[in-house]
Amino acid sequence: MPVIVVIGNGMVGHQFVEAAVARDLHRTHQIVVLGEERHQAYDRVQLTTAMAGADHAELRLGHEDFYDDHGIRLRLGHPAEAIDLAGRSVSLGPGTALAYDHLVLATGSAPFVPPIPGTDAAGVFVYRTLDDVAAIKAWASGCERGVVVGGGLLGLEAAGALQALGVHTTVVELADRLMAVQLDGPGGRMLRRRIEALGIDVRTGVAAAGVRQTHDGRAAGLYFGDDHPPIDSDLVIFAAGIRPRDDLARAAGLALGERGGIRVDDTCRTSDPHVWAIGECAAHRGQRPYGLVGPGYQMAEALAGSLAGAEVRFEGADLSTKLKLLGVDVASLGDAFAQTDGADEIVYSDPVAGTYKKLVLSGDSTKSRILGAVLVGDTSAYGTLLQLVRNGLPAPANPERLILPAGDGETPGLTPDALPDSATICSCHNVTKGAICAAIRADDLTDVGAVQTGTKAGSGCGSCKPTLTDLLHTELRRAGKEVVVRLCEHFAHTRQDLFEIVRITGIRSFGELIDRFGSGSGCEICKPTVASMFASLASGYILDGEQAALQDTNDHFLANLQRDGSYSVVPRVPGGEITPDQLIALGEVAKEFDLYTKITGGQRVDLFGARVEQLPGIWGRLIDAGFESGHAYGKAMRTVKSCVGDTWCRYGVQDSVGLAIRLELRYRGLRSPHKIKLAVSGCARECAEAQAKDIGVIATEQGWNLYVGGNGGMRPQHAVLLAEDLRDEELIQIIDRVLMYYVRTADRLERTATWLNKLDGGLDRLRAVVIDDVLGICADLEADMARHVDTYECEWRATLDDPERLARFRAFINTDQPDPSLAYLRVRGQRQPVELRPTRLAASNGDGR
Repeated sequence: MPVIVVIGNGMVGHQFVEAAVARDLHRTHQIVVLGEERHQAYDRVQLTTAMAGADHAELRLGHEDFYDDHGIRLRLGHPAEAIDLAGRSVSLGPGTALAYDHLVLATGSAPFVPPIPGTDAAGVFVYRTLDDVAAIKAWASGCERGVVVGGGLLGLEAAGALQALGVHTTVVELADRLMAVQLDGPGGRMLRRRIEALGIDVRTGVAAAGVRQTHDGRAAGLYFGDDHPPIDSDLVIFAAGIRPRDDLARAAGLALGERGGIRVDDTCRTSDPHVWAIGECAAHRGQRPYGLVGPGYQMAEALAGSLAGAEVRFEGADLSTKLKLLGVDVASLGDAFAQTDGADEIVYSDPVAGTYKKLVLSGDSTKSRILGAVLVGDTSAYGTLLQLVRNGLPAPANPERLILPAGDGETPGLTPDALPDSATICSCHNVTKGAICAAIRADDLTDVGAVQTGTKAGSGCGSCKPTLTDLLHTELRRAGKEVVVRLCEHFAHTRQDLFEIVRITGIRSFGELIDRFGSGSGCEICKPTVASMFASLASGYILDGEQAALQDTNDHFLANLQRDGSYSVVPRVPGGEITPDQLIALGEVAKEFDLYTKITGGQRVDLFGARVEQLPGIWGRLIDAGFESGHAYGKAMRTVKSCVGDTWCRYGVQDSVGLAIRLELRYRGLRSPHKIKLAVSGCARECAEAQAKDIGVIATEQGWNLYVGGNGGMRPQHAVLLAEDLRDEELIQIIDRVLMYYVRTADRLERTATWLNKLDGGLDRLRAVVIDDVLGICADLEADMARHVDTYECEWRATLDDPERLARFRAFINTDQPDPSLAYLRVRGQRQPVELRPTRLAASNGDGR
């Protein structure tokens, strides 16, 4: 039986083995895999999750017994030492050799460490493997400051991981901007603003001259040339790029590329007819090696096909990327730098929102094709743009609408029907729309996971999953089948179904929920969604035990994170009614802690600029003055706005203030799929703008009119009339039902307006459910709300009453010192972040500066 030896058990090496198994090569060949690391192949892209606590089992590619189940010999911790091309063997050390008929080199790449003094000091690391992560975590436990050399993808991920460990971090980048390979100048500058707003320092356009060391050989920072001050740090990570691992090939005499890497042709064959190379070690057609996993996967698939007898070629790769860096969405695709002759650009930049978008269009008179794009801060158009660029499809009539904020109409998208069958959906595995749709129909596939398994589409970088999902749903609807939208890859349930599972089973542990009804370890989608469900069902203090790890940033600190890394504090002011003493207390607190004060649109005062360690002190002072948490940080009920009503206004016909206070105190703290705002107007003059709120109440001579489903934002929508002339108790009963029905049935991050628009039957259906009780659930909805009201507690007070809970409120885990990176100046008499925001730019054909 012929022998295939694979050197390398990284992501691409493992992909080749899976592709070989899919083509039954394991039945016709003996496959031997040599892995240098002690771990079976794992998802190296997710190293940051390992820094946060994920173990190898959670990152492993394929199941633990995959190799054994398919008769594949996997030898971990056995690096190859030499290749004998003439004898067709691989040496593993003295007296040990493996003969091969086909040799696949998937040796990947190695981190680049510049040849400067001091890189051998203790506390200097690279960021490449699970062992690297373990070493960094162990060292960081005693560190206050760290520096990362490299402002690309890996460097920014490393910086985010260090910051999460409580280490104040500086990123040093040789280029004049971050992510220089993917982003243009304005895009890089916008990303820098977003990164610095998270409390990470950035230096660009500088090269480290050496690592500073203490007398006992420990890293103490970096030094530069004469024009740049040194950086003090206890830890240094080099993530300044990669170099192809071509040393085995070089020593064996294989041809190399002009810039390194093993030269391969379109079949991934090297200069030796029995040796192939794939992934980051390979230089396709002798050019520079690809530094992304997607092209490596394509090479692996092409090679497996060739060895199985098919005529499959690798003719280059799409380098489009969509990333989330420290919570900032970034994408680059096609000709992002407008290098095509005559190419034109459309640029939209919004420094206030932290977004930058650029379209590159063909230079012909019709501007009929989109050639590339750069997106920072908002990548919602990525899927549409990717298909337009990748498949050479005509641009829409007004291409600027793809990047401008939504107006009265929808942003132009690209429906599945608009794509030809030949359109490539998954560039990682070169899967077309026609192949995907054929598989869905032939194999009766009904969920995205099954489509991924059956076609490989979406199992690479994952950027095509939204389009894949749209294709699946289109095919299912065409076949007259039900479309089920799952919450995320870890739960094969909609949010609505999962809420019912939690409500009925009484489960209040994420671990138990995912063990019984999900898979994996959860993600940034399902964890906060489930945390919100627990809170909606009155599960107590949201930061106790396991629940703390489920919360997003704002809920984690019970305050709103601001762009400069500080927090804002918003006490509740029910109905906007406030006493003189409380006004004085607000002023005293703002003055004592030097906070920026702003009256919000919801009739309360926002206090900006608080450091993490200041939050408990601020809360204590406010609680002493009669305030409580306003839940401005949560996806929860925010405010109930009101006019002065019949108490003062000569037009008022009902006590709008009294009702607003009653509603706000009833629904305070109610967690929901999205934020909720209410308003009560004391007459038809509508001074409280109730018809622009999720729940709006307007007084009549006979009682109250109830409106639902309004909101402001990018797509403002007026609320619609649900019921008329209600008495107080009738009104509250129906609002109870509406809110709890919304909490039960809306999708995550879905406002009431969208929810109502999507509800089958719309307003009539809602009226039938919450007024006519056609589902027989109104008593349950009322009981759920009563339980919430009975168990409510102010989260600020609950924190102050418990020393263990208070311990989390510190800037760094290893010191009580405040964050030194926060700096301010005076503007209009108040403290504001030191970096002033530039003027908002409209769409233009410039560079966005």
